[in-house]
Amino acid sequence: MTDRATPNLPSRDFEATFQFYRQFGFDQSWRDEGWMILKLHDITLEFFPHPKLDPAASWFSCCLRLDDVEAFFNRVLKANVPESTTGWPRLHRPKRESWGGLVGALIDIDGTLLRLIQE
Repeated sequence: MTDRATPNLPSRDFEATFQFYRQFGFDQSWRDEGWMILKLHDITLEFFPHPKLDPAASWFSCCLRLDDVEAFFNRVLKANVPESTTGWPRLHRPKRESWGGLVGALIDIDGTLLRLIQE
């Protein structure tokens, strides 16, 4: 098995979180009352229950290192997640960074920041 890491992210409601990520192609590979695992190709996101989380105060984040940031961004945009600078969920369009990579962002329904990175 290849070494890997999987982010542990909060969810106020597992079903709502699953339905949100499902729009972008994630499948549920595990779920019980205390844990949920979603997968998309080689990306694994793990969620723990946090029903009292205030999305406006959330400081949770992770990076998704993608082969094609624009394709993922467009998939999320087609699911009607708005490009905006406030609120959640929301998207930030990928931009070329000074180091050469393409970086965008998705803030999910629980206020978690997912950086979308293509090196």
